[in-house]
Amino acid sequence: MNYDLSWMLDSALEVPEARHAILVSADGLLMARSKDVGKDHADTVAAAMSGMQSLSRTVADFCGGPPNNRPQWHQTLVEFDHGFVFLISAGEGAYLAVSASPEVDMAEITFRMQQLVGQLGKSLTSPPREIADTKA
Repeated sequence: MNYDLSWMLDSALEVPEARHAILVSADGLLMARSKDVGKDHADTVAAAMSGMQSLSRTVADFCGGPPNNRPQWHQTLVEFDHGFVFLISAGEGAYLAVSASPEVDMAEITFRMQQLVGQLGKSLTSPPREIADTKA
């Protein structure tokens, strides 16, 4: 399955102060990128985001919880001087990362990312449509 999902990622950027979005496979490969992210930069960020989610899952026990019941990872948020990077699960073996300025409404960007994950899930699991043979 090889769909161009870049146009869908641009919808996450409709939130004021959102900057860039990428879709990453669990093994760190770039699956899609928003239009303003260069391919080389997106490839580098994709590999880093895969590592970041792996590290986040590793420290899940640090949050506590019942013994022998590892907490489920939902989101990683990294804050920098000039903004944030949000990372969430986008379905089986995929992650959505969005960068934003410090002024972004964090609830709004997280909500939009969840909406986008729902749309991406439908696109990633829907089989391609076949064109019916019109010669009858």
